[in-house]
Amino acid sequence: MQRRKKIKKTINRKVQNMAYKNFPKIIIIGLFFLGLISATAFRVIIVINRFDPFLGRIVWYIGVIGYIFFFGYRFHVALRRRLTISKNNLIEKVKKDELSEENKKQIEYLLSSIMKSKEMFNYIYIFVLSGLAIIIDIILTLAEK
Repeated sequence: MQRRKKIKKTINRKVQNMAYKNFPKIIIIGLFFLGLISATAFRVIIVINRFDPFLGRIVWYIGVIGYIFFFGYRFHVALRRRLTISKNNLIEKVKKDELSEENKKQIEYLLSSIMKSKEMFNYIYIFVLSGLAIIIDIILTLAEK
């Protein structure tokens, strides 16, 4: 239990040091495209596997490794948002209208971070590609028979 508290304190300290600053735009865009590449890789595996299983395996690794970085980044962003809100009691302060200048900066960070996020487009892209992958697989399976 002590170890867990120590780890949590270390994480909180590191995250607080980065609080209220968004990642550079190039990092956000790069990770957004990495997420799209990974999503695409997972959707085309089923088609590529029919023609070359080895290439299918390579595409699978590309998807998995890309998702490791993409979702690690998403976790980090979500953690920073949650800690900013909880450590500063922002929800309660907004309800009571007790906002200091520092609280306003914290809320500005949260709102601008949410607005700059490209996650909605990523989710739509994953949804559409998933549907297409299923349709293509069904068509190819039926064509084999």
